[in-house]
Amino acid sequence: MTTDKFITNKLALTTLIAACLVVLISLSVRQVFGMFFMDFNIDLGISNTEFGLAIGIQMLGWGLSGPIFGAIADKYGGHKAIMLAFIFYILGVYFLYSGQNTGLYFQISLGVLIGIGCGGTAISIPMSIVGKHFPLSNRTIAMSLVTATGSFGYFISPLFTNYSLANNGWVDTLFYFIVFLSIGFVIAYFVRSPNENESSGDSKTNQKQTTFQALSEAFSNKSYLLLISGFFVCGFHITLVGTHVPKYVIDRGLGDWTAAMILSLIGLFNIFGSLLSGYLSAKMSKKIILSVIYFLRGISIIAFIFLPPSNISSIIFGASFGLLWLSTVPATSGIVAHIFGTRYLGLLYGLVFLSHQIGSFFGAYLGGLFYDIYGSYDYAWYLAIALSVFAGLIHLPIKEKSVERLQKV
Repeated sequence: MTTDKFITNKLALTTLIAACLVVLISLSVRQVFGMFFMDFNIDLGISNTEFGLAIGIQMLGWGLSGPIFGAIADKYGGHKAIMLAFIFYILGVYFLYSGQNTGLYFQISLGVLIGIGCGGTAISIPMSIVGKHFPLSNRTIAMSLVTATGSFGYFISPLFTNYSLANNGWVDTLFYFIVFLSIGFVIAYFVRSPNENESSGDSKTNQKQTTFQALSEAFSNKSYLLLISGFFVCGFHITLVGTHVPKYVIDRGLGDWTAAMILSLIGLFNIFGSLLSGYLSAKMSKKIILSVIYFLRGISIIAFIFLPPSNISSIIFGASFGLLWLSTVPATSGIVAHIFGTRYLGLLYGLVFLSHQIGSFFGAYLGGLFYDIYGSYDYAWYLAIALSVFAGLIHLPIKEKSVERLQKV
C-alpha cells in the first residue's frame, strides 16, 4: 500500500509539473499574436477585420477541438492527446512563418491549425488531467498551479516578443516559437492520466458511465448550462483585450511598449489571481467567486476606457485585469468536477470551454469589425461591460451540488 501510494503521488507530481510547463509554452505563444498585427498589416496587407477573423477562427478551432482532445485524453491518455495537438500547433506556426501568409492561407495557419493546437495544449486538457490525480479537497489548488504557471508565460512572453520583434523581425520570432513548441511536444509525453487504481475517489465511481450518459446527464443539469453561458463572457473579455489592446493604446497616443507592458502585467498579476482563486475555491462558494470576478472585470474596463490615456491608467488596467484574467478557470473547472466527478472531466470541461471560445471568436472578430466600421473600439468595450453584468448575475443560481449518482456512492 505504501509503495502504491508513493507511485501514485510521484505520477501526480510529474504530471502536475509537466502540465504546468506545457501550458506555459502553449499560452506564451498564443498570448502575443496581437503584437504581430502591425507587422502583418504593413508587410502582408492584413486588415483589422482579417486579423480579427483569423484570431476568431483560432478561438473557435481551440474550442471545437477541445472536447475532441478531451475525449481522446479520457479514453487513450492525456499525453497522446496533447502531443497530437502540439503537431497541429507547430504546423500552424511553421506555415505562418514560411508560406505566403495572405488570404485563405493566413486564416488556415493562424486560425485553423493554431486553434486546433491550442485545443489540446492550452489550459483545459492539461488541467483536466491534473484534476484526475487530486481529490476534491485540493483539486482546485492543483488546477490553479497550472493556470498560474501559464500566467508566468503571459508575463515573460510579451517582453520577449517585443524585444525579438524589434531586433530580429517577425519571421525570426515565429521561428523561435517553433522551437519552444517543439520542446513542449517532448514535455507533453509526461502528462499522464492516472489508471483506474490511481484515480481520485470520485473518478472511480464513474467507471460504468458511458460517454453518452455523461453528456446526457450534463446537459440536463441547469447549473451546467448556466456555467456554459457564463464562460462565454470570459472568452469574449480576454480575447478582446489580448487581441486589440495593443492597437487600442497606440491609437490613444501611447507607445507600443505600453501595450507590451499591459500584456506583461496581465500575466504577472494573473499568477496571483489564479492562485488566490484556487485557494478560495477550496474554502468558499465557487459561484460567488465567479460572480465577483465578472463584476470586477466590468469595473476595470470602465476605468480603463474612461480615464484619460496614460501609462498610469494602463498599469492599473494591466494589474487589475490580470488579477481577474484566468482566475475564472479553477472555479469553473472545480464546479464541473464537483458536480459530475472527474471521469469525464476532460470532455465536460472541454464543452464548457467551447462556449468560452465562441465568446473569444466574437471578442476577436467584433473588435476588429467595429474598428473598421466606426473607427474605434468603443462599441466593443461597451458590449464587454454589459456582458460583465450578465455573467455576474447568471452564476448566482448555480447549485454547487454533486449529481445524485455520486451522492449514492
